[in-house]
Amino acid sequence: MATRPGSAALTPPAPAHLPGTLGELRASGYHPRSVKAELRANLLARLSSGAPTFPGIVGFDDTVLPQVERAILAGHDMVLLGERGQGKTRLIRSLVNLLDEWVPMVAGSEVHDDPMEPVSAYAQRRVSELGDELPIAWIHRSERYGEKLATPDTSVGDLIGDIDPVKVAEGRTLGDPETVHFGLVPRTNRGIFAVNELPDLAERIQVSLLNVLEERDIQVRGYTLRLPLDLLVVASANPEDYTNRGRIITPLKDRFGAEITTHYPLDLDSEINLIDQEAQLVAPVPAHMVETVARFTQEVRESPAVDQRSGVSARFAVACTEALAGAALRRSALLGEPSTARVGDLYGVVPTLRGKVEFDVAEEGRELEVLAHLARRCIMATFRARLGGIDLTGLIDQLDSGATIESGDLVSSAALLASIGTFPGLARMVQACEGDTADITPELTAACVEFALEGLWLSRRISKDDSELGVRYTGTQREEE
Repeated sequence: MATRPGSAALTPPAPAHLPGTLGELRASGYHPRSVKAELRANLLARLSSGAPTFPGIVGFDDTVLPQVERAILAGHDMVLLGERGQGKTRLIRSLVNLLDEWVPMVAGSEVHDDPMEPVSAYAQRRVSELGDELPIAWIHRSERYGEKLATPDTSVGDLIGDIDPVKVAEGRTLGDPETVHFGLVPRTNRGIFAVNELPDLAERIQVSLLNVLEERDIQVRGYTLRLPLDLLVVASANPEDYTNRGRIITPLKDRFGAEITTHYPLDLDSEINLIDQEAQLVAPVPAHMVETVARFTQEVRESPAVDQRSGVSARFAVACTEALAGAALRRSALLGEPSTARVGDLYGVVPTLRGKVEFDVAEEGRELEVLAHLARRCIMATFRARLGGIDLTGLIDQLDSGATIESGDLVSSAALLASIGTFPGLARMVQACEGDTADITPELTAACVEFALEGLWLSRRISKDDSELGVRYTGTQREEE
């Protein structure tokens, strides 16, 4: 996953050629503009050039992204509404890339005051005292993003601000606006502020955001303090939370300009692309297994045995693929030779995915059975898609003539291939499983052979016996004898 915007690792040093004082900034021809105008201009430039507007966002090109683009161009704050694991937070964080890389601020300002349009008492005092000699600092786009996960203990002080007792102790009076310790929202001034799981924020705390979204200012306790804020506010919410566990209060919901519904990948290719992009693999996972996992994820989402209100996160597919890689790495360590993920590993991975799926109450006690059944269906679907038009009679004949193929966690690729030997159509079968550009290795060939064997067994063309040590594939003629 991408590193969170605003992290120190993403913040480069400011270029040396940038103006260092207010006078130099004026001479450079700089003109202030709002965050929404900045986002609009940069988005229009990307649209005009044909460059990707949101790199790394998969499966939303024709649905969600056009709605987000319209909202940005219209200058609207947004609520992204969707089930867990649909990429809402990732999409929100990607908005940072539409900001200017560097913008000036009054050095030392807690709220990123624009040197030419200061809004805080501190910045106004500094501009009045120093004039064109005012020191200028430059902030990177990654520092102009603030994010808060809505939790029950979130307070108004966390979001908006409160009196700072340290500043009062230093001798300032309670009536001095500079005694205010600003919260997350004003500290993200001239940037993007995100609230994740907004319905989980207590309703009395949501009220504190009303002025931020409409009047664009904040109120701190009894102060006669008006701090005009320049922000894009984006929130995320799950439909279940949106209607049951919590809710967005009506006045706040009305202040968001756009409510955009997200979704899971709509097609198999998008699901595969998402896995390829997100999964951190410690060992090779063949293309036919990635496709099987993608089909598995979609089957689980559509299964009547699964509680569809909670959804099945994209993390299900990513975790499944990473677990397959982990199984291959374990086999490699145990046997002391390279290995790659095989179809048999999927059955061992299934129990670890139980916690990522909410089942219908009628399926209580059958969860693993349901997942295993769906996994077999998806193996068969991938087998038909990749090997349905391939002649596998050479492999079947080997088994029918007495060959026995054993596989499992402790069976090496070399042992698996030695037990079957060569047969007509082997190279073509591997090519059909993995494509023309695949780097064919003995480990990959063994994975393709096991996949073909499992598909043949599921289609009842060969036999299979399970044991504690692994599985054994034999021919149907031998089974009948």
